[in-house]
Amino acid sequence: MGSKLGEFINLEKVFEYVERRRHDDGGYCFVSQLADTNINDTYYAVKIYTLLGIEVPKKEKTIEFLYNSAQMQTATVGVAMAIEALAILGAKDLAREKLELLFKKYNPVKGKFAVGLGGSEEFGTATPLEATYWASRAMESVGYRPSPEMKERMIEFIMQYKIRDGFGVERPTTTMTYQALYSLNFLGQRIDTVHFELCEVCGDRGGFTEVPNSLPPYIEPTFYALRGLQMLGKRATCIKRHIKFIKALQNPNGGFRRSYELGISNFQNTYRALASLDVLVRWL
Repeated sequence: MGSKLGEFINLEKVFEYVERRRHDDGGYCFVSQLADTNINDTYYAVKIYTLLGIEVPKKEKTIEFLYNSAQMQTATVGVAMAIEALAILGAKDLAREKLELLFKKYNPVKGKFAVGLGGSEEFGTATPLEATYWASRAMESVGYRPSPEMKERMIEFIMQYKIRDGFGVERPTTTMTYQALYSLNFLGQRIDTVHFELCEVCGDRGGFTEVPNSLPPYIEPTFYALRGLQMLGKRATCIKRHIKFIKALQNPNGGFRRSYELGISNFQNTYRALASLDVLVRWL
């Protein structure tokens, strides 16, 4: 593993953390003792291996797991994750097959935006734009281009949540602003914002928050803010402070937690920490 990230964190421990949680069915579960493999953890395992430039072990088994796991009872976000992961693994034909299932659940032309259906991959309650964001990622991963009507309905739906120059329900949040900007970018529309800059924490802590003038920072808004800044052609201000924040989140088992205060490792936190660090070291 020759990644430059190894200068800042223990990559060998990251690899061990993920590999020990791979099961015989090709899926992953972030709690190693449990055989409760699932699409979410498997998606993030694929993303971690890909980010680190490592071949996914027993890739064919993981492809089989993802394809078989995406069923009608699977939440929209899970189906979309399976599609993107299959595409990353080189199984684009199988990923395209699952688009038919995705559009049974997420169909903007018929007013189906999969809001309030559960299956959030976030900590806590799903945002209204979550399914749209993941559906956009899935479509983009296989080169699917929505029809003009579908585009129009998706844009109208997203813009319902625009508040000033960000996106949210009662006020703009980092998560919803990034999800909106990503989806709009996929649909051919670009919107600028200063929301991410307003949520940057310098000083002793580093990282980013969901809303301006709040603490503590967490890894998920840090990930979304950095990706958002990158998408807009901007840079963070306190790069070394953010790197220090991320370094502090690695646990002894090799995985990453979401904040200074909350200690459990999982695959989401681990991927977001690695992906955030990957952006930051490019700006040094």
